[in-house]
Amino acid sequence: MVSLSITNKTKGTLPRVPFAAIANDIMPRGSEISLAFVEPRVSKKLNSTLRGKDYPANILTFPFSKNSGEIIICPHEAKRMAPDFELSFRHMIILLFIHGLLHLKGVPHGATMDRLEARLLKRHTG
Repeated sequence: MVSLSITNKTKGTLPRVPFAAIANDIMPRGSEISLAFVEPRVSKKLNSTLRGKDYPANILTFPFSKNSGEIIICPHEAKRMAPDFELSFRHMIILLFIHGLLHLKGVPHGATMDRLEARLLKRHTG
């Protein structure tokens, strides 16, 4: 089983998502994942400090080791960009979480990630 801790540092309510089931489906047994939801100002500060980008990131992923890391999602950005992907807010959060998990596994951006994301999103959204 994957050890998953979730922290909501936003003022909003998050959609109900089976984060543990998704993490267990994607990550190796024994992985330790921290998932945090933050406000845009926090996401922007982290993105600026760590990546030199002056805007709030929808997701930031930080691997600590082969089987551990932290995923930071900005729900405000997820909600803003969901229509561009023709997804509901809930499905956008799921897609971002899947994206972060794949990065923790070492999958880079590209066609392979796109295929995996599509397959996993379909599996976890019905």
